[in-house]
Amino acid sequence: MSTYFSMSMFDNPALRYLAYAVVALLLSVVHMVFLKYVSVQSVTPDLLLLLVVWAALMEGQYVGMIVGFGAGLLFDMLTTDVLGSNALAKTLAGFMAGYFYREGMGLATIGSYRLLLIVTFTGFLHNLVYFFFYIKPMQTSFWEFFLVNGVATTLYTTVVATFPMLLVNRRNEW
Repeated sequence: MSTYFSMSMFDNPALRYLAYAVVALLLSVVHMVFLKYVSVQSVTPDLLLLLVVWAALMEGQYVGMIVGFGAGLLFDMLTTDVLGSNALAKTLAGFMAGYFYREGMGLATIGSYRLLLIVTFTGFLHNLVYFFFYIKPMQTSFWEFFLVNGVATTLYTTVVATFPMLLVNRRNEW
């Protein structure tokens, strides 16, 4: 009975969006409070990007864009970033990840190596857009900054994406 209730509860789109909002808020808090302890040279994985890719692979491009915009705007408001830079970058990431959406194949895609390829691709595009707005014009060259921070963040996020991939893969085997 509880399995039926939990599955039917998320048939309502409003509850799914609410769930995405709660997860985005929790991931933002985790990012701001705890990820500094696992940072490598001040590079941390982008957990919100993983949420955006998850939403896009499970529900499609439109939902991925909405979750990306909401999660990015939330993170922009909670941090001192340029307002809208994360929202734009994560909306683009949700749009691009949505191209890999296949009806009924969300968990199969997330549970395979394709998730890592999608996270790498969308993370690269996300960071390209985000760091374009982040860098100050005379501080350093854009490409140097992007290679040091953007590529490292993309790779770190891809490594962290192996955990949900393996978790879903293990769940599919059971």
